[in-house]
Amino acid sequence: MDGRAVAPAAGTVLNALANGYGSAFAIDAYTEATVELDATGEVTGEVAEAPDADTRLIERCVESVVERFGDGEGGHVRTESEVPMASGLKSSSAAANATVLATLDALGAEMDREDACRLGVEAARDAGVTITGAFDDASASMLGGVTVTDNTDDVLIRRDEPEWDVLVYTPDERSFSADADVARCERVAPMADVVYELASDGDYERAMCVNGLAFCAALGYPTEPIVEAMPESAASLSGTGPSYTAVGDREALERLKDIWDQRDGHTWLTTTQLTGATTK
Repeated sequence: MDGRAVAPAAGTVLNALANGYGSAFAIDAYTEATVELDATGEVTGEVAEAPDADTRLIERCVESVVERFGDGEGGHVRTESEVPMASGLKSSSAAANATVLATLDALGAEMDREDACRLGVEAARDAGVTITGAFDDASASMLGGVTVTDNTDDVLIRRDEPEWDVLVYTPDERSFSADADVARCERVAPMADVVYELASDGDYERAMCVNGLAFCAALGYPTEPIVEAMPESAASLSGTGPSYTAVGDREALERLKDIWDQRDGHTWLTTTQLTGATTK
C-alpha cells in the first residue's frame, strides 16, 4: 500500500491575514510525498531536508485520509522538496497536498481535488501550522494557476491560468507563518480590501504590488525589492516572507534578477504551473 504524489509551491497575490480573502499562484517548483501504509495504526513522518522538522502536518494528512477512506492503517510518510521551508513559498501547503494525494493513491481511493485540498487545509489547522487555514495557498498548489479564495469558509471564488514568467528571491532567513504578527496585518485590512477587488477583477499584477507594499510595512520587510521591479514587472512579498516573487516579461525579470542577485540569499527564474498537484 504505497503511494507517491507531487505538488507545486506558490507565490502570493493577496495575503489572507488581513481580511480573510487570499490569492496565490502555483510556480514550477515541487514537493514530493511518499506514503507507505501498514497495519500498525501509527503514523510517522520524515522531512528529507530537515531531519528535526515538525512532522505533525504530514502525519495528520495521512491520518485524515485514512479516517475517511481507510481501515485504521498506519504507516510512514516522507517528503522531499526543492521548496525551502519557512520561506513564504507555501512549502506546507505543497507538502499537505502531496501527502493527501499520495495517501489516496496508497489506498486506491479517489477524491475531487478541491475537496482533497480542503482535507489538507483542515489537517494544517489541526496541526497548528497555519493561522488562516491557507486555502488560497493550498488551492493554488492543488489546482495550479492562480486562485482567489475566501479563507474563512474555504470557498474558491476565481481561478485563472496565466502563463507568467516568475522571479523568486529568497533571503537566507526563515519566517514561520504561524508566528506572524496578526494584529499588525489586520491594521492594513483597508489596503487588503483594495487588493481583493483588484484580484477579483483579474488585475493580479497591480494586486501583487499593493499587497507587497502593505504587508512589507506591516511585517517589517524592506519594500525596495518591490519598487525595483516597477514599472516593468509586478512584485510582492510572498506569504509572511521572507521571499519575494515578481511576474512579468522574461527580459524584464532577467534585468531585475541582476539587481536582486546583489542581496544575500538565492534568486531564481521559473514560471507559473497550471496543472497543480498529481500522483506519480
